[in-house]
Amino acid sequence: MRILVTGCAGFIGFHIAKRLLSLGYNVVGLDNLNAYYDINLKYARLAELGISENEVNWYRYIDSTRYANFRFIRMNLEDKQAMQMLFGNGEFDTVCNFAAQAGVRYSITNPYAYIESNIDGFMNILEGCRYNNVSHLIYASSSSVYGLNTKVPFSEKDCAEHPVSLYAATKKSNELMAHAYSHLYGLPTTGLRFFTVYGPWGRPDMAPFLFTDAILHNRVIKIFNNGDMLRDFTYIDDITEGIVRVISSIPNSDKAWNSEFVDPGTSSAPYRIYNIGNSNAIKLMDFIKAIEMELGVIAEKQYLSMQQGDVYQTYADVTRLYRDFHFTPNISITEGVKRTIDWYRKYYNI
Repeated sequence: MRILVTGCAGFIGFHIAKRLLSLGYNVVGLDNLNAYYDINLKYARLAELGISENEVNWYRYIDSTRYANFRFIRMNLEDKQAMQMLFGNGEFDTVCNFAAQAGVRYSITNPYAYIESNIDGFMNILEGCRYNNVSHLIYASSSSVYGLNTKVPFSEKDCAEHPVSLYAATKKSNELMAHAYSHLYGLPTTGLRFFTVYGPWGRPDMAPFLFTDAILHNRVIKIFNNGDMLRDFTYIDDITEGIVRVISSIPNSDKAWNSEFVDPGTSSAPYRIYNIGNSNAIKLMDFIKAIEMELGVIAEKQYLSMQQGDVYQTYADVTRLYRDFHFTPNISITEGVKRTIDWYRKYYNI
């Protein structure tokens, strides 16, 4: 199988590319290497995949020196002509779209970046799949689509029509766009709503990385909503395991789907939505305590009000994930935090 993985220099895209390569798949990785956060971390991830920084700065197409079955392409999703050429020549069986402009708070101050990457870019992905016989499109959605929902745990059956950030709105838009293509053209699509992913090689703008970095450098950590929040922290290896299982299961039309009793997670089209989360909402202060215990340091804390775009809690119902794939994320917070901090110390030589 030949798989296109977009966002392969990003957190989740890097991990799934590495996992697929280890399983023997032929992988083409795509990334634009933008400077939303430390680009050196992106270069380091690519180095793990056998792609050197020097080559990336000179060439668009680069073959890996570590994996014979990996090629990297530097490209923007929103570059329509380049994407058409990529799909026309790529002969991809499956596409895993994990490239996106990430970040809830950044979307408040830089909205157009999200429209260009997450909407225009995703449109090019859909068109590429439509015209080039791609058998399955898997794409990253987000727990943020649940927005103002207060019923927990969040289920794919629940309404998700009230996002509280533009980032969330673009992810919900991706789900709707995918459904239209599944319905109109029979393109099998699977959207994955990820819940607060953390782990080695994680994003520097996310809480687990921010807290660890601040504590180890004797800086104050900022705690929003006075710490009164719950998050379904999910370790990256659980995410990649879920993705791998989904890749090999192409959705069919749900013959039992009933328009009078709408289930948003499935359809009469070959379309599915799944939560991938730890299914265990953790108090933010307990997560911080786990980091403090692993580091052996008590953090100096600054308590602040809730930020725009944030929600009080996230909590995944993964019943459907287990039913269809016999998998439930199971790596504990204690173990996940330990692995993450071990990586951090090694990477930054602390």
